[in-house]
Amino acid sequence: MKKILLMLAVLFITHKSKAQVDEAQTGAWYMYFYNKQFKESQWGIQGDFQYRDWAGLGDMEQLLLRSGLTFTPKEANVLFTLGYANITSGIPGEINDTSGENRIYQEALIPQKLGNRYFLTHRFRYEQRFVENQDFRTRYRYMLFFNVPFNKTSLEKDAVYLALYNELFINGQTDIGDGRTTELFDRNRTYMGLGYVLSSKVRVQLGWMNQKTVTWGKGQLQFSLHHNF
Repeated sequence: MKKILLMLAVLFITHKSKAQVDEAQTGAWYMYFYNKQFKESQWGIQGDFQYRDWAGLGDMEQLLLRSGLTFTPKEANVLFTLGYANITSGIPGEINDTSGENRIYQEALIPQKLGNRYFLTHRFRYEQRFVENQDFRTRYRYMLFFNVPFNKTSLEKDAVYLALYNELFINGQTDIGDGRTTELFDRNRTYMGLGYVLSSKVRVQLGWMNQKTVTWGKGQLQFSLHHNF
Protein backbone atom coordinates (compact mmCIF):
# COMPACT_ATOMS: atom_id res chain seq x y z
CA MET A 1 0.00 0.00 0.00
CA LYS A 2 2.85 2.37 0.84
CA LYS A 3 4.47 1.65 -2.53
CA ILE A 4 1.22 2.43 -4.37
CA LEU A 5 0.81 5.72 -2.49
CA LEU A 6 4.43 6.61 -3.25
CA MET A 7 3.94 5.88 -6.96
CA LEU A 8 0.80 8.01 -7.03
CA ALA A 9 2.64 10.87 -5.31
CA VAL A 10 5.48 10.68 -7.83
CA LEU A 11 3.04 10.69 -10.75
CA PHE A 12 1.22 13.70 -9.27
CA ILE A 13 4.44 15.66 -8.75
CA THR A 14 5.65 14.76 -12.27
CA HIS A 15 2.33 15.86 -13.77
CA LYS A 16 2.51 19.16 -11.92
CA SER A 17 6.13 19.83 -12.89
CA LYS A 18 5.35 19.29 -16.57
CA ALA A 19 2.48 21.77 -16.33
CA GLN A 20 4.56 24.55 -14.83
CA VAL A 21 5.30 27.60 -16.96
CA ASP A 22 8.98 27.81 -17.95
CA GLU A 23 9.60 31.52 -17.41
CA ALA A 24 13.02 31.36 -19.09
CA GLN A 25 11.50 30.03 -22.32
CA THR A 26 10.43 32.60 -24.90
CA GLY A 27 7.06 31.89 -26.46
CA ALA A 28 5.52 33.29 -29.62
CA TRP A 29 2.18 34.74 -30.67
CA TYR A 30 1.08 34.75 -34.34
CA MET A 31 -1.76 37.20 -34.88
CA TYR A 32 -4.06 38.51 -37.61
CA PHE A 33 -6.18 41.61 -36.93
CA TYR A 34 -8.89 42.81 -39.28
CA ASN A 35 -11.14 45.85 -39.48
CA LYS A 36 -13.77 46.90 -42.00
CA GLN A 37 -16.03 49.93 -42.04
CA PHE A 38 -19.11 49.45 -44.22
CA LYS A 39 -19.41 52.09 -46.95
CA GLU A 40 -21.43 55.18 -46.04
CA SER A 41 -22.34 53.59 -42.73
CA GLN A 42 -21.56 53.98 -39.05
CA TRP A 43 -21.31 50.20 -38.76
CA GLY A 44 -18.47 47.80 -39.36
CA ILE A 45 -16.72 44.65 -38.13
CA GLN A 46 -13.40 43.96 -36.49
CA GLY A 47 -11.64 41.07 -34.82
CA ASP A 48 -8.52 38.97 -34.52
CA PHE A 49 -7.33 35.39 -34.84
CA GLN A 50 -4.36 34.39 -32.71
CA TYR A 51 -2.26 31.28 -32.23
CA ARG A 52 -0.16 31.53 -29.06
CA ASP A 53 2.60 29.04 -28.27
CA TRP A 54 4.45 28.42 -25.02
CA ALA A 55 7.72 27.50 -26.74
CA GLY A 56 7.55 29.29 -30.10
CA LEU A 57 5.95 26.45 -32.04
CA GLY A 58 4.63 23.02 -31.12
CA ASP A 59 3.34 23.65 -27.57
CA MET A 60 0.00 25.44 -27.86
CA GLU A 61 -0.77 28.07 -25.25
CA GLN A 62 -4.00 29.35 -26.80
CA LEU A 63 -6.03 29.48 -29.97
CA LEU A 64 -8.17 32.63 -29.87
CA LEU A 65 -10.89 33.49 -32.40
CA ARG A 66 -12.61 36.84 -31.83
CA SER A 67 -14.98 38.99 -33.91
CA GLY A 68 -17.33 41.87 -33.23
CA LEU A 69 -19.77 44.38 -34.67
CA THR A 70 -18.58 47.99 -34.50
CA PHE A 71 -20.42 51.30 -34.33
CA THR A 72 -19.00 54.81 -34.77
CA PRO A 73 -21.24 57.64 -33.49
CA LYS A 74 -21.47 60.70 -35.71
CA GLU A 75 -19.06 63.51 -34.80
CA ALA A 76 -17.51 61.40 -32.03
CA ASN A 77 -13.94 60.14 -32.00
CA VAL A 78 -14.71 56.70 -30.58
CA LEU A 79 -15.34 53.21 -31.93
CA PHE A 80 -17.65 50.87 -29.99
CA THR A 81 -17.60 47.08 -30.39
CA LEU A 82 -19.88 44.27 -29.26
CA GLY A 83 -18.17 40.94 -29.85
CA TYR A 84 -17.73 37.26 -29.14
CA ALA A 85 -14.60 35.16 -28.66
CA ASN A 86 -13.89 31.44 -28.50
CA ILE A 87 -10.68 30.41 -26.75
CA THR A 88 -8.98 27.03 -26.48
CA SER A 89 -6.16 26.95 -23.90
CA GLY A 90 -3.39 24.39 -23.56
CA ILE A 91 -1.07 23.36 -20.72
CA PRO A 92 2.69 24.02 -20.99
CA GLY A 93 4.90 21.00 -21.52
CA GLU A 94 4.10 17.52 -22.82
CA ILE A 95 0.50 17.42 -21.56
CA ASN A 96 -2.00 17.74 -24.41
CA ASP A 97 -5.07 18.57 -22.30
CA THR A 98 -7.04 21.67 -23.30
CA SER A 99 -9.85 23.74 -21.82
CA GLY A 100 -12.41 25.95 -23.50
CA GLU A 101 -13.87 29.40 -22.94
CA ASN A 102 -16.65 31.40 -24.56
CA ARG A 103 -16.52 35.13 -24.08
CA ILE A 104 -18.75 38.14 -24.81
CA TYR A 105 -17.15 41.56 -24.70
CA GLN A 106 -17.93 45.27 -25.06
CA GLU A 107 -15.21 47.70 -26.07
CA ALA A 108 -14.53 51.41 -26.59
CA LEU A 109 -11.55 52.46 -28.73
CA ILE A 110 -10.50 56.11 -28.50
CA PRO A 111 -7.69 57.36 -30.79
CA GLN A 112 -5.72 60.49 -29.96
CA LYS A 113 -2.93 62.38 -31.74
CA LEU A 114 -0.26 64.37 -29.93
CA GLY A 115 1.75 66.84 -31.97
CA ASN A 116 2.65 65.93 -35.54
CA ARG A 117 3.60 62.25 -35.21
CA TYR A 118 2.58 60.71 -31.86
CA PHE A 119 -0.47 58.44 -32.05
CA LEU A 120 -2.18 57.22 -28.87
CA THR A 121 -5.12 54.85 -28.61
CA HIS A 122 -7.05 54.05 -25.43
CA ARG A 123 -8.94 50.77 -25.31
CA PHE A 124 -11.47 49.94 -22.60
CA ARG A 125 -12.87 46.40 -22.65
CA TYR A 126 -15.40 44.61 -20.41
CA GLU A 127 -15.63 40.82 -20.72
CA GLN A 128 -18.20 38.25 -19.67
CA ARG A 129 -16.40 34.92 -19.46
CA PHE A 130 -17.82 31.39 -19.57
CA VAL A 131 -14.75 29.33 -18.64
CA GLU A 132 -14.91 25.53 -18.64
CA ASN A 133 -15.36 24.09 -15.12
CA GLN A 134 -15.60 27.56 -13.53
CA ASP A 135 -18.42 29.84 -12.45
CA PHE A 136 -19.39 32.78 -14.64
CA ARG A 137 -16.70 35.45 -14.48
CA THR A 138 -16.13 39.04 -15.64
CA ARG A 139 -12.97 41.01 -16.32
CA TYR A 140 -11.99 44.64 -16.92
CA ARG A 141 -9.17 45.58 -19.30
CA TYR A 142 -7.45 48.86 -20.16
CA MET A 143 -4.84 49.13 -22.90
CA LEU A 144 -2.79 52.14 -24.01
CA PHE A 145 -1.21 51.96 -27.49
CA PHE A 146 1.54 54.37 -28.57
CA ASN A 147 2.76 54.48 -32.19
CA VAL A 148 5.50 56.81 -33.47
CA PRO A 149 6.51 56.79 -37.17
CA PHE A 150 10.20 57.45 -37.82
CA ASN A 151 10.31 58.43 -41.50
CA LYS A 152 6.81 59.87 -41.95
CA THR A 153 4.46 62.10 -40.01
CA SER A 154 1.61 59.59 -40.20
CA LEU A 155 1.08 55.84 -40.48
CA GLU A 156 1.02 55.96 -44.29
CA LYS A 157 2.57 53.72 -46.94
CA ASP A 158 6.26 52.88 -46.33
CA ALA A 159 6.21 54.30 -42.81
CA VAL A 160 8.44 52.56 -40.28
CA TYR A 161 7.16 53.06 -36.75
CA LEU A 162 7.78 52.27 -33.10
CA ALA A 163 4.88 50.42 -31.47
CA LEU A 164 4.39 50.32 -27.70
CA TYR A 165 1.54 49.20 -25.49
CA ASN A 166 0.65 48.31 -21.94
CA GLU A 167 -2.49 46.47 -20.86
CA LEU A 168 -3.87 45.89 -17.37
CA PHE A 169 -6.38 43.10 -16.55
CA ILE A 170 -8.57 43.20 -13.41
CA ASN A 171 -10.95 40.36 -12.47
CA GLY A 172 -14.52 41.32 -11.66
CA GLN A 173 -14.75 38.73 -8.88
CA THR A 174 -12.37 36.41 -7.03
CA ASP A 175 -14.66 33.39 -6.44
CA ILE A 176 -14.55 31.04 -9.45
CA GLY A 177 -16.55 28.13 -7.98
CA ASP A 178 -16.11 24.94 -5.91
CA GLY A 179 -14.26 26.81 -3.20
CA ARG A 180 -11.60 28.08 -5.62
CA THR A 181 -10.50 31.70 -5.75
CA THR A 182 -8.35 33.92 -7.92
CA GLU A 183 -6.67 37.26 -7.37
CA LEU A 184 -8.29 40.58 -8.21
CA PHE A 185 -5.24 41.41 -10.34
CA ASP A 186 -5.25 39.09 -13.34
CA ARG A 187 -2.25 40.11 -15.45
CA ASN A 188 -0.27 42.89 -17.13
CA ARG A 189 1.26 42.97 -20.60
CA THR A 190 4.01 45.32 -21.79
CA TYR A 191 5.03 45.37 -25.47
CA MET A 192 7.65 47.01 -27.68
CA GLY A 193 8.00 46.43 -31.41
CA LEU A 194 8.63 47.79 -34.88
CA GLY A 195 6.01 48.13 -37.59
CA TYR A 196 5.98 48.72 -41.33
CA VAL A 197 3.06 50.07 -43.37
CA LEU A 198 2.81 48.08 -46.59
CA SER A 199 -0.20 50.01 -47.90
CA SER A 200 -3.20 51.99 -46.74
CA LYS A 201 -4.83 48.65 -45.91
CA VAL A 202 -2.02 46.45 -44.57
CA ARG A 203 0.76 46.80 -42.00
CA VAL A 204 2.97 44.31 -40.19
CA GLN A 205 4.60 44.32 -36.75
CA LEU A 206 7.33 42.35 -35.00
CA GLY A 207 7.90 42.82 -31.30
CA TRP A 208 8.45 41.43 -27.83
CA MET A 209 5.89 41.32 -25.02
CA ASN A 210 6.35 40.53 -21.34
CA GLN A 211 3.31 39.12 -19.57
CA LYS A 212 3.12 38.98 -15.79
CA THR A 213 0.52 37.24 -13.64
CA VAL A 214 0.45 36.72 -9.88
CA THR A 215 2.36 33.44 -10.19
CA TRP A 216 4.60 33.81 -13.27
CA GLY A 217 6.11 36.16 -15.85
CA LYS A 218 7.12 35.24 -19.40
CA GLY A 219 8.48 36.82 -22.57
CA GLN A 220 6.70 36.37 -25.89
CA LEU A 221 7.69 37.22 -29.44
CA GLN A 222 4.77 38.69 -31.39
CA PHE A 223 4.24 38.56 -35.14
CA SER A 224 1.15 40.46 -36.29
CA LEU A 225 -0.60 41.38 -39.54
CA HIS A 226 -3.07 44.27 -39.43
CA HIS A 227 -5.61 44.37 -42.27
CA ASN A 228 -8.10 47.17 -42.96
CA PHE A 229 -10.23 46.02 -45.86
